[in-house]
Amino acid sequence: MKFIKWIGGGLFPENYTCGLCGREIFGQKGLCAKCAAKVTMNDGATCPVCGRKTATDSLCLECKQNAPVFAKAVSAIVYKEGGTRLIYKFKRGGAHLKDYFADLLSGKCAQFSDADGICFVPMSPKDKLKRGYNQSELLARALSERLNIPVLEGALKKVKKTAQQKRLTRQERAENLRAAFKADREVVKGKTLILTDDVMTTGTTAEVICTELKKRGAEKIYFVTAASVEYIPPLAFNPIMA
Repeated sequence: MKFIKWIGGGLFPENYTCGLCGREIFGQKGLCAKCAAKVTMNDGATCPVCGRKTATDSLCLECKQNAPVFAKAVSAIVYKEGGTRLIYKFKRGGAHLKDYFADLLSGKCAQFSDADGICFVPMSPKDKLKRGYNQSELLARALSERLNIPVLEGALKKVKKTAQQKRLTRQERAENLRAAFKADREVVKGKTLILTDDVMTTGTTAEVICTELKKRGAEKIYFVTAASVEYIPPLAFNPIMA
C-alpha cells in the first residue's frame, strides 16, 4: 500500500495545479504566478492583537476600544480580491487548500508553542455532511501536523442551527450565534488553545466561541484563520471638509 501511494504521488503530485485557477504548475506549489499576484499576503504591518493588515504596526482602534477575548490572532492572507475567491474555493470543494494555508501559517504560529492543543470552529453534522468536510477542521489538522500540537477531539460542538452570517450586521451575528456552541470542560479546562477558522471578518464568531471556551475553563486562546479582512480606520474628522 505504501509503495502504491509512493508511485501515485510521483506520477500525480498533489499540488500539480494552481489552487485558484486550476492551471498546471509543475515545479511550483500552491498558486500560479498570475493568481498569486491577485492574492494579498497578510504580512507587513498588522495589528498586534487581532492580526489584521493595518497601515502601521500599532493596535487597531477596534482592539483599543473592545479588547478581544482571544490573546492574539494571526491569518495567512487578506480577505479581498483573489483572497476572497481562494476562501470560497476552500469552502466549496478545495479541501486540498488546507496545506497551502497551513504552510503559510506554520511560521506565524511558532510563537504559540505554549499551546496545549488545537480546536476548530465546528459545523453541525448535517452541514458537514452536505459540504463533505469542515474546512476549519482541515486547517486545524494540517497545522497540528506542522506544529506537533494535538487536535483536541470533542472540544467544541455546534448545538444550535444558525442562519448564514454573510449579510448580517455585527449585532445580528452575535444574536445569531448566541448559545450556538458548547465547549467540553473536561477537554479544555486549564489549557492554552489554538482556535482555527477559515476567515475573520467582524470577529464575532471568535468572540462567541472564545467566551464559551473561557467559561468552560480554558486558560488562554490564540485565534488562527486562513484569511482576515483588512482593518480600515474610520475617517478622521476634518473641519475643512465639514
